[in-house]
Amino acid sequence: MTQDMCDVTRAKNGRPVHHWRRDLVELAALFTAVAVADAVANLLGHGPDGPALLAISAVALIATAGFHTWWSRRHGHAPPTGDTGARPTTSARRAGTVEGDPSTPETGADGGSGPDSGSGSGQTVLWRMRTTVRDEPGSLAALCTALAELRVDILSLQTHPLAEGTVDEFLLRAPAPVAASEVTRAVSLSGGFGTWIERADAHDLVDAPTRVLGLATRTALDAAELPLALRQLLGRCTIRSLPATSVRGDRAEAGAPVEGALEDTVMRLRAPEGGVITVERPYLPFTPTEFARARALVELDARLGPRVPRSRDVLTLPQGKDIIVRRADAADVEAAKAMHERCSQRTLSMRYHGPVGDADKYLKHLLSPHFGRTLAVQTASGRVVGLGHLLWDGDETEIALLVEDDWQRRGIGGELLNRLVAMAVEAGCDSVYAVTQAANTGMVAAMRGLDLPLDYQIEEGTLVITARLETASPHTETAGHEREHSVRD
Repeated sequence: MTQDMCDVTRAKNGRPVHHWRRDLVELAALFTAVAVADAVANLLGHGPDGPALLAISAVALIATAGFHTWWSRRHGHAPPTGDTGARPTTSARRAGTVEGDPSTPETGADGGSGPDSGSGSGQTVLWRMRTTVRDEPGSLAALCTALAELRVDILSLQTHPLAEGTVDEFLLRAPAPVAASEVTRAVSLSGGFGTWIERADAHDLVDAPTRVLGLATRTALDAAELPLALRQLLGRCTIRSLPATSVRGDRAEAGAPVEGALEDTVMRLRAPEGGVITVERPYLPFTPTEFARARALVELDARLGPRVPRSRDVLTLPQGKDIIVRRADAADVEAAKAMHERCSQRTLSMRYHGPVGDADKYLKHLLSPHFGRTLAVQTASGRVVGLGHLLWDGDETEIALLVEDDWQRRGIGGELLNRLVAMAVEAGCDSVYAVTQAANTGMVAAMRGLDLPLDYQIEEGTLVITARLETASPHTETAGHEREHSVRD
């Protein structure tokens, strides 16, 4: 007898079970079968219709065997092909060797390749959840047990230690019928508090160290990426960069200590140029771990110093002249001031909406990569004749253009605007806005030329045009290489 058969014949208390009743029934069935066989043999041997009865018996036996085979195949004892409720072991899930498990990240519920793929009752969704648990043994285990009872799979877990308690950040895959309120209720009953949850997507499947390294690489290549990297690192938050002195230079802003400051939902970091970077997230307090990560990213930016990609595109105007479009930074302040001197009073007032004499004071702020991205248009001789700014304004993004009078109406403004919008799309912005005047027909026409949904708002002669970027597609170009094409009006 094999080991499996031996296990079957053991009771819950470990002692062997004696099947004497089954043995007695089998013995009685054997004697009955012998008696029936003897009666049939006497009937066939001594009756006149013996051969006919033998043939009928053979047909009956064949029919019975066929019926038994059909019945066995239709009502077999194999387990159903669907989910039986059994969960694979943790080691099997981590190894990726469980077939047909809807919780594995490689396939969706119906075998698709997306995190929310599948249809019907087997569809799954991704959630990002953060909750606080007591810092004592068994608290995390109770929370995981509560999630398991809802058939919610934990794909990743990060812990943020606090002075009292621990903040646990989860990436979850849950059955589609399980609502967020059910998850948070189960977490609350298992001891979690301060729970926050939102939908996630495939980008959240990247582990935290890989994501942080990617953000550090982007910041190292371009100083203008620092605010965007902080937003991706910390989630939905408002980031404002304040200079050490005001743009006009007449007052100083409140500074931040070198080591930074953390106050619940607000962190203040020392900017590389001496200003302050304020990060605010009202819906969720920052943890010391997040503060340390953000401070390390800012320190990296400060050590590397000012830098922008040195790519340049050579464009041919309809008039046959070549111009160069490139990234600009604080090194172009003097060239930008010289362009101001060549611009008319009307052009400067259309751009800066204030006293023309103060225009030069804004340039150091506008050309700093920490406040946005700037594109410069220069001639073959190196003279700057146009500037386009993409400025980070908290949760919003502003676009501004200035083209020297002698170079207007040549398609330069439209080219700059299209490139700035492509940068905004690449940065993940939902919209961009331009502040101008109703009389600035060139800027209005350029915004309309984007072929994007536009919203208009007029206040005391100032026109604010907002372009929604949901339908825009990023225009990608190879950095570090010259490209040549024509600018069309």
